[in-house]
Formats: sequence, C-alpha cells, structure tokens
Amino acid sequence: MKKIGLFILSFILCLGPFSIAMAQKSPTICAVHPFTGRFAFAGIEGSAAMQDVVDMANEAGGINGKKIQYYWADGEYKDDVGIAAFKRLYAQYTPQIMFGQSTGMTKALGPEIKDRYKVLYSAYTMTSEAANPKENPYLFIAAPTYAEQFGVLLKYIAKEKPGANIAFFYSDTEFGREPVPAGREMCKKMGLNLVAEEVSQVGGVDITTQVLDMKAKKVDYCIFQGFVSNPIAAVIKQSKDYGLNAKFMGTFWSTEQQLLNELGPLADEYIGVSAYSFYYMEENPMIKKIREWTKKKYPKVEYRSQSYMQNYMTTLLFIESFKRADKMKGGITGDNLVKALQLIKNFDVGGLMPPVTIKNNSIPVGRVYRGNSKTMRFDPISDWIRLD
Repeated sequence: MKKIGLFILSFILCLGPFSIAMAQKSPTICAVHPFTGRFAFAGIEGSAAMQDVVDMANEAGGINGKKIQYYWADGEYKDDVGIAAFKRLYAQYTPQIMFGQSTGMTKALGPEIKDRYKVLYSAYTMTSEAANPKENPYLFIAAPTYAEQFGVLLKYIAKEKPGANIAFFYSDTEFGREPVPAGREMCKKMGLNLVAEEVSQVGGVDITTQVLDMKAKKVDYCIFQGFVSNPIAAVIKQSKDYGLNAKFMGTFWSTEQQLLNELGPLADEYIGVSAYSFYYMEENPMIKKIREWTKKKYPKVEYRSQSYMQNYMTTLLFIESFKRADKMKGGITGDNLVKALQLIKNFDVGGLMPPVTIKNNSIPVGRVYRGNSKTMRFDPISDWIRLD
C-alpha cells in the first residue's frame, strides 16, 4: 500500500502545474437574455455578441490555456422568469460572471449578488443602481448610465444653445423615470431651463396633448427616455402638423435602426446618444474585426445592432477581467474579478469606444449622432463627450 501511495504521489508531482490546472474551475459566464418578449431583438443580438467574443478568446488560447465556458437561458423579459433562470444557471454551473436582462431583475437580485452569489455581474440595463460600487460592488455596466447619457446630451445642448428650453418625455415605467431626477439637477447646473416633463405609456400614439404643451412652452429640445420607437416617431411626425419647432433626442435604446426605419424621411429630425460606434463605421479596427468575423461565421447577416455592440463591449471587459484575476492570489473569484475590473485604465478597444477607464462601475462617455434619411444611418455630430 505504501508503494502504491508513493507511486500516486510521484505521478501527481510529475504532472506539476497540469494537475493544478485540471483541478481549477474553467472561467464561466452565464447569461439571462430576453430571447422572447418585447426586447427579444436585444437578446438575440446580445447573446450572439457574447458567444462571438468567447469564441474569439478561446481561439486565441482562452485564459492562460483555460477555455471559457458560456451558458445562457431565456428570461422572456419578465422579472420573475429572469430571476428563476439566474438562480437555475448559478446552481448548475457556478459561474464567476453573470449577465442579466433588465432593470427590474438587476435591482431585485442586487442584494443577493452582494451577500450570497458574489459574482461579477452586468446587464442590458444602464440604471445608476448597477453602477454604484459602494452599494453594489459586483455590478457594473459597460456604458454610461441613463443619467450619464442625459448628461452627455445636456452637455451637447448647453454648448450648442446656452439657456435652451428643455423637455423630458419619458415612459411611465421604472425604465423611463430612472434618470429624470438626475436630469433635473444637471439642467440647473448647466444653466438650461427644464420647462416641461411629458409622460406617456410605452407604445402610446395619442400624444397630441403632450405635443401642444411643448409648443406652448416653447421647447427647444425634447429628450426621450424609456422607449425604443413609439411614441417617439409619432411625436416627431405630429410636431410637424402642430408647428412644434424642437429638436428631438433620445438615449441608447432608441438610437437604433428600428426608429430610423419608422421615421423614414423624417430620420434627420432625430438625434441620439450611444456609447459605441456603429457596424457601418468600417474605419474603426474593432468594427472591421467584427465585420470580418461576421462575414466568416454568419455570411447571411448584414448588420449588427447596438445591442450587439453593448454585449460585445461587456464581454471584452469580462475577458480582460478574467485575465487579470487569473494572475491574482486566489485566481478567478468574484472578488478578484471586481478588483481586476476596477484596475482597467485606458483599455484600447479598437475604436468601438474611446480607450476605456472604469469609473464608479460605469464608463461615463458617449457620442451624439443624428439620423440620416438618405443613408438611413446614424452620423456622428460630436466627438466623444466625457463627463467629469
């Protein structure tokens, strides 16, 4: 028995680092995407982006030779379904990183992620609660928060027309209301006049009252929040009928191809903010890389949305955090991933965004784009705007 024991011990020692690597858990990402429901367009593109970045990283050798695992589930864009899927994925795969589908799901899980799961977590949402390292140290977003997006737009307005009259037009949802209090304070600080706050249901089309109110208050700029398309298109179209001479702006989720298609010849009337370059900006090295990969892997795909870019950027940061945490004492753990993320400074992402520095668990930078009715694309009308 002693000889057998010595033989086994000698064999393990001969294996050396290989035996230790075999004992370590693979770097694992689990995600809850809305493959069905109102935001299915985001889930389908978002999951494709995560899979692509993981595949690219694994082709390049993974994390110091360890292959990255990626598993997902459909959350149906319902908070209860998404939360159940999160817990099921965690129980089955015990990932070090997780990704969620919505603001409601993220807010509900925040305390458990902090006290129980201790995984690095991001999501489609850009709520400020997901970028508060004191309250939710494991949560981050690879973009400016909704409030920071308001800040980018308001900073642009303050430069273009100091003292302008502003209206906030938002949905009667948590998603819609989220950045409004911060927006009010920013208007005061920037010397802008918030003269109207208009509220509508998602998809609402009877917005005559709101349009007439904004006309009466001589609104110069109207900022939408909490919508993807309607009633934005309806407001812009009706403004022409009622003589409302305002400029219309929106945050990330409405700065997308779907809205331009709905606006048609009025696409020039819409201005939006995004944290990312668009798929057709081929001069950017990272966009060129994405296009080449897409052509090789998905030859029938002609376009990748901003949802794709968001998840691509998020997963790049997941991978970079894996690499850095793997070199720390204790290896890849939730706590080490948080430390690794916060150490990221001036990280070159090939023009998808400007060089990335994580600040308070978000990236407070964006660029302003205008719709182009001739090309049906978004053209940049500002440089990258950073918030202090």
